[in-house]
Amino acid sequence: MRTNPAILLPSLLLALLAPVQPTAAAEVTLREDPDGVSVMIDGELFTKYVTGDASTNKPYFFPVIGPGGKEMTRAYPMRDVPGEAQDHPHHRSLWFGHQFVNDFDTWHEELTLAQRAKGDEAKLAEYRKKLGATKNREILEASHAGGRARLRVVSDYLDASGERMAEDVRTFVFSVGPDGARFLDVEIVFTGVADSVTFSDAKDAGLSVRVAHAMSVKADQGGRIVTSDGHEGEEAWGKRAVWCDFNGPVEEGGATYGIAILNHPSSLRHPTPWHARTYGLFTANPFGLNSVAGEEQDGAVVLKKGESFTLRHRIIFHEGDEKQARIAEAWTVYAAE
Repeated sequence: MRTNPAILLPSLLLALLAPVQPTAAAEVTLREDPDGVSVMIDGELFTKYVTGDASTNKPYFFPVIGPGGKEMTRAYPMRDVPGEAQDHPHHRSLWFGHQFVNDFDTWHEELTLAQRAKGDEAKLAEYRKKLGATKNREILEASHAGGRARLRVVSDYLDASGERMAEDVRTFVFSVGPDGARFLDVEIVFTGVADSVTFSDAKDAGLSVRVAHAMSVKADQGGRIVTSDGHEGEEAWGKRAVWCDFNGPVEEGGATYGIAILNHPSSLRHPTPWHARTYGLFTANPFGLNSVAGEEQDGAVVLKKGESFTLRHRIIFHEGDEKQARIAEAWTVYAAE
């Protein structure tokens, strides 16, 4: 039986920490563009939810500008940056994907398959038979008030023929903390559309971030992975934890910044296993109980038509490492919401 490592803080201290309360000076707004929705902080771009990129099979956030004014996620394959690692072209900054939704792949994409086929058209055609898509259907809400912005969208999970297997409603809330940290709250409610849809136990599945190249451990510039239970580097992979933080410089020789993903207690299979890689990927993956966490239980989630499950996370883009940013305390506040 797992115990929750966090200890609830006194109410006074909770009020003092309160990293989710937006600063009075920060105005967070949304702007609808032809290819997505831009999130602005005091008129400057924070991030963009890209829905109109014809080169991929899923929506994603890019760029993501941190509190230091620098991009905190890898630019490839959206843009070529000298010195960046150009592996895994399906790692698009910040996104959700799943390799096996009724055995159709919404994690990888056409560019990935083309690289694997190496010019063999017959092989590429075979790969495409299992390539699915997550397609943005419509915007339900795009609003801002009181220093926060809220975006709600509907996405469809499509098989290779374009038939709907499932849908989700994604709610994103954007805000700025008193210390300048930037917050993205994510709630995704998945609902079955087909008579039966299976989200299989898969290593490549979940809410994911590909960090800036310099921040990766393998870049050897001081990047670190650390979980709420103190597992670091390669030891973080496959562990269950209530949060995971990736921190280091976002550019060579620069100051330390970090990206934390917090897992809410109401989220599916909290605390989630972490598919965290030293080359720069980290994914909250509640599906990979066997393939990631190494547990005996198969982590497949089967939905009948109309049935649902929910993922909830808070992503914090912060200055300093996880201790300087008080990520453990931030999780305690989030867990109480």
